[in-house]
Order: sequence, then structure tokens, then C-alpha cells
Amino acid sequence: MGYKGKNSHGRHSNQLDMLNGPLLNKILTFALPLAASSILQQLFNSADIAVVGRFAGSQALAAVGSNGPVINLLINLFVGLSVGANVVIANYIGQQKAQKVQEAVHTVIVVALLSGVFLVFLGSFAAKPMLKLMDTPEDVIDLAVLYLRIYFLGMPFIMFYNFGAAILRSKGDTRRPMYCLIVSGVINVLLNLLLVIVFKMSVAGVGIATLVANGVSAGMICHMLCREGEPIRLYPSKLAVRKEYLLQIIRIGAPAGIQGMVFSLSNVCIQAGINSFGSNAVAGSSAAMNFENFTYYMVNGFGQAAVTFTSQNFGAKKPERCKRIFWLCMGCSVLLSGIMCGSFVIGRDFFIRFYTVQEPVIEYGLKRMTHILVFCWMINSYEISGAVLRGMGYAIVPTIITLLGTCGFRLFWIYAVFERIGTFEILMNVYPATWILTGSIMIITYFRVRKRAFALQNT
Repeated sequence: MGYKGKNSHGRHSNQLDMLNGPLLNKILTFALPLAASSILQQLFNSADIAVVGRFAGSQALAAVGSNGPVINLLINLFVGLSVGANVVIANYIGQQKAQKVQEAVHTVIVVALLSGVFLVFLGSFAAKPMLKLMDTPEDVIDLAVLYLRIYFLGMPFIMFYNFGAAILRSKGDTRRPMYCLIVSGVINVLLNLLLVIVFKMSVAGVGIATLVANGVSAGMICHMLCREGEPIRLYPSKLAVRKEYLLQIIRIGAPAGIQGMVFSLSNVCIQAGINSFGSNAVAGSSAAMNFENFTYYMVNGFGQAAVTFTSQNFGAKKPERCKRIFWLCMGCSVLLSGIMCGSFVIGRDFFIRFYTVQEPVIEYGLKRMTHILVFCWMINSYEISGAVLRGMGYAIVPTIITLLGTCGFRLFWIYAVFERIGTFEILMNVYPATWILTGSIMIITYFRVRKRAFALQNT
């Protein structure tokens, strides 16, 4: 399936040759395990919601589920930096500059650890003020703060896993990060059942289970990197921040991170609107959001493939392969995410009952699924095209488009449309409206930038 060679210790390498040969099977080999990893992670996170929803009540369900926008707002800058790390290392691999690859790897790991420590303190202090700003219902907020503070204790683990997985992805290895998530996810589910059902720890039990599971996945990634072949092998004694690579990572990753933060800010505003309908709406929306996440992670798998494959081939000055990468990633992602959306919509009443049996909660969950999942496949239009632009080194362009087309328009919708009409359905319609707008602009921009970028490479 495209993996080849052996490392310096005689073991088979997990390197994927992205520069030569047919692309489709290699893109699938890369994207599907990555999508499966994220979907599995979401399934395990869904276990948190399902366990508390069924065994600790709708308030605990709302407390755990409503934290998603806050968590994403605080960590997305650093997740964006991990995208920058992926692009920088993949580009050097394409240029066959082994020494630069190794130095970049060690810079990336230091950035990951520092980011995690910073987020521990930020999350602890920002948890309650942010939940209050979102008008989190009074019967939920104390439980939500407790969960958030426990969750952020695991930020060093989460950052190490994300950046470490980005290093492995830069050479085409998406399978082993998936194995890490499978192991940690099983541990998460088992601890959820033990701590919530047996020991009656409710939200605290879910938080502790997540903390332990994140520690396991980070430990496994660390073990893999320390035993990896050159040039991406991790040597703890060589950990250092080198300015050259840090600036490149920031240049490419910071725009994506800022985009993610502002994107999350708009979702925080939407969550505040959902909170205004009470804890049943919060719980129902949180349950339904899981199915949107499943679909998004399929898109993200092909988006990451688009970034990595484009980075290597753009670095190797192979424009025709870059063009094929765009079309293959877009076509596969639209097809597979569309199938997922259709399945969830058709079976929505069946699926939502995995998370709750309370009819008022189910009613809100079904409304969200109906209004959003029909259109959710449209996010491919800006995710895939924006990913290819980042892979070519044009990180600011997709950021600006997303900030204006998605985030800006969502805020406009909330304060100009939702404030006047005020129904739950109108609030949900903000998602497909922004996907259509942003996707149209991003695709047009991609073709214009691509033409100029390839012309510059030929000069």
C-alpha cells in the first residue's frame, strides 16, 4: 500500500513515498487511518457523553457537552501550530534535507511541551469566567467548571500527542497514531464505566478517565518517536528550540491556529445562543454534535492528506501531482462524508437515543441533526481547498477567507438574524449558510493562487 524501506535498526519503515507512483491508493492509505483515528477518538469522547447522559442525568450531559467550544477556543492556536509543524517537516522530507528534518523535529517537541504547560494554567483560570460569559445555565455551570479544570490538567499530554502525531504524519504514517488512540480510547471507556457507574463520580469521573487516557496516548507516541528511524527519531538530549524552524512553524501554523480560535469564538457565541434555550437544548445539541464531528473527521483526514502530500510535492516542484492531489482528496472526501451525513439523517431517531432517553433532549437533538447534517458535506469546499493552499505555503489566504466568510458571517447571523427571530431552527441555519459562502470563495481563490504559485516555481 505504498510504505517502503527499513530504518537503521532493520525494522520496516512507515515512510510513505508521496513523490512517485499512483496517488489514489496512497492518499487513501494516509487519509482513512487518520480519519478512523479521529472518529475513534470521537467515539470514545461520545462514550463520555453517553455514560453521563444515561447514568448521571441531563445536567451532567449538558456540563460535559457544553465545554467543547471553550476547549477548542483555548487550544486551537496550538493545534494550528501542529499543522505548521507537519508542513515544515514534510517540506524538508520532500527536499531530502535530513539534518533540517531532525532539527525541526526537536524544535516541535519543545513547542508541544511548552504549549501544554501554558494551557494547564490558562484553562484553570479561564474556565469559570468563559462559561459565565456564555450564559451557561446555573444548574450546569459548577459541573462544567469541574470537568473543564480536570480536562486541562491533561493538556501537556494532548499537545505532545498532537505534535508527535503531526511528526509521524509528515512522512505518511497515520496508522500508529491510530493505534495509540485505540488503546487510550478503550482505557477511557473502561474508566468511564468504572468511575461513573460503579463509583458514582459523575462529571469528575469522566474528566479523570479522559486525563488518564490522554496520558497513555502521549506516552505511546513518545515511545514510538524515541525508537523511530532517522531522520525523525527523537533524542531527549537534543531537545532545543531553533529559531529558523520555530519561525517557519509560526508562519504556517499560526494563521491556521488563529483561524481555529476565531472559528471557535463564533461557535462560543452560537453555544451562548443554545444556552438561552435551557439545559435540555444544551444536552440535545451536545448529543447531536457528535454526528457532525464524525463527518468532519472524515473531511479532516483528507484535508491532512492534502496538506502533507501537497507539501512534499510542492517542495519537490511537482505541480501536476499537486493538482491531482486536490481533485482526489476533494472527490474522496465529498463521497465518503456525504454517505456518512445521509446515514445519520436517515437514522437520526435511532442514533440520538444512544445518548439520552429523555424526550425533551431528544427533540432538540433531532432538530439540530435535521438542519445541519443534510448540508455538512459542504465543509469540504473550504477545508480541502484551504488545506492545499497551506501545503503550498499560502497559510494566510485561507485564514482570511475563513475568518470573514465563516466566523464574521456567523457573528452577523447571530446578532442580526437570530436576535430578531430567536428560534432554535434559525440559529442552526447559520451553519449551512456560512459553508456555502466560505466554500465558494475558497475554491475560486485556490484556482487563482495555484496558477500564480506554479508559475513562480517555473521561473
